[in-house]
Amino acid sequence: MGSYYRLLRVRIAGMVSLSAAMGYLLAAREPVAVDAVALAGVFFLSGGASVLNQIQERRYDALMRRTRSRPIPAGTVSLTQASCAAALLIAAGEAVLAFFSLPAAVLGLVTLFWYNGVYTPLKRLTPFAVLPGALVGAVPPVIGWVLGGGALFDRQIGAIAFFFFLWQIPHFWLLLLVHPGDYERAGFPSLASLFSRRQLVRVVSIWMLAAAVSCLVLPIYGAIRSPILYGALVAAAGWLVWNAAALCRRSALSVAPLASFRAINLYAAWVAGMVVLDKLLGPFIS
Repeated sequence: MGSYYRLLRVRIAGMVSLSAAMGYLLAAREPVAVDAVALAGVFFLSGGASVLNQIQERRYDALMRRTRSRPIPAGTVSLTQASCAAALLIAAGEAVLAFFSLPAAVLGLVTLFWYNGVYTPLKRLTPFAVLPGALVGAVPPVIGWVLGGGALFDRQIGAIAFFFFLWQIPHFWLLLLVHPGDYERAGFPSLASLFSRRQLVRVVSIWMLAAAVSCLVLPIYGAIRSPILYGALVAAAGWLVWNAAALCRRSALSVAPLASFRAINLYAAWVAGMVVLDKLLGPFIS
């Protein structure tokens, strides 16, 4: 079971599901427990996409220290078993989403195609693949929003999706600093081959600043209404700016990128939590 847990990348699938749950809570007038089943469709689809990605990149995963212990290159799950798991998870995820909302199912298919059909092969061609690839992280909140009855092109969910899009970029590029040389070892084009470490740190820090600023516009689109929670957003943005500055100051230290990687993940969780709290408790803490 441990191999399949790693194959599905359950923690990542869980985070994707939570971002979809955030979108659902924002849109739903009266959230009901049965809709947790609908959100499970997002979990299945995310897990299936992850398995398919590992099938596609199994030869490259075997060359990188970060990924060579994954189930397929490690030999604990066969290619046939992984293919069956991917097919079952994707089919289950799409069936669940389609039962509750056809637009949500279509969004799920588009995301699957973009992740596995566009982003994954694009990583072999350009070090900037993460820019279009970050769209994958922006869609799950929209799927949840649609499941909750929200309009697809509403500005509020658009602002939240844009926040997650911007967050994904430094999140990924920090991995280049946390695991230096890994992507080059597997033959992936990497920013590390275009910039020195110090230059790459500056590039990542700029994107961290962009992610920090992006949360401050959420109240403009109604995602945060409470002045208290908006203050919490400002504090979170300031904290991320401080982390970006610290990354620049300590760029030569190997621990600095890992600390920034953890910080930017915590920052995204904090912002999502503030958005949900505003929806649930906003009238009481305004």
